Amino acid sequence: MLKLLLIRHGKTYGNTLRRYIGGATDEPLCPEGIRLLQEKQYPEVSRIYVSPMIRCRQTAGLLYPDREQKEIPLFRECDFGIFENKNYQELSGEPAYQAWIDSSGTLPFPEGESMEDFCDRCCRGFEDCVEDAFGHSCSRAAAVVHGGTIMSIMSRYALPLQDYFCWQIKNGEYYELCLTKEQWEEKRQICSWKKG
Repeated sequence: MLKLLLIRHGKTYGNTLRRYIGGATDEPLCPEGIRLLQEKQYPEVSRIYVSPMIRCRQTAGLLYPDREQKEIPLFRECDFGIFENKNYQELSGEPAYQAWIDSSGTLPFPEGESMEDFCDRCCRGFEDCVEDAFGHSCSRAAAVVHGGTIMSIMSRYALPLQDYFCWQIKNGEYYELCLTKEQWEEKRQICSWKKG
């Protein structure tokens, strides 16, 4: 049995302003984000996978300072295109943003990534991590990633199946997934999960 934590990175300055902070904005944690992480307890793990973005590497370093981090480029946050580093107030009145909202987020981000491509990329990264963890006989691991990465993974592999946006999670929160090698090899599904 593998227990794998999907941890959303700590809060950044852009997060405090509710901006679309994607793969083009590599900002560190803000002081509040660091403090909130230090106030929480996280289960011990033997392997750590991280997005290459500084906010994820910094979060992993705070939570697991003595563990080596394995970077997974496929876990990089979505490319938000022209919405990058802007919030809904700054985008108000922008026709492309209104069209994206009206599509319930199904249209590709203008000059950015489509939701389908982003989800496929994140899920390939997740499958690589699961295979690596099973290959090292790991019983507990963590992936420190982005909110969108977590929503992509959970909407594809967690039961009962739910919409992408149902899996939103706050900075520093996590889902703990349980996977058996047999179930994974047969059905590519998470056996059970809980939020932490």
